[in-house]
Amino acid sequence: MSQYHENSSKQTAPDHDVIMRGRRLLDITGVKQVESFDNEEFLLETVMGFLAIKGQNLQMKNLDVDKGIVSIKGKIFDLVYLDDQHGEKAKGLFSKLFR
Repeated sequence: MSQYHENSSKQTAPDHDVIMRGRRLLDITGVKQVESFDNEEFLLETVMGFLAIKGQNLQMKNLDVDKGIVSIKGKIFDLVYLDDQHGEKAKGLFSKLFR
């Protein structure tokens, strides 16, 4: 049991949670930075990698940079993590989308 206690107390990265309420509200923790956003797409850098959110009438409801919390409201269509192995290709694609 002591091994579990040691491992659980050595968390270095902040928690990352995505909580969706009724496909209309997203609360995301562990956000490092908001890369870009508009009313159809958000690109967030989280402690677990880049997260792309697509939807309709998306708005940033809350942003707390110090705590790494972002709240988004609107109709959510898609949540996708962009893996490191696809990172360059995905970043290129999203940079074109967010111009």
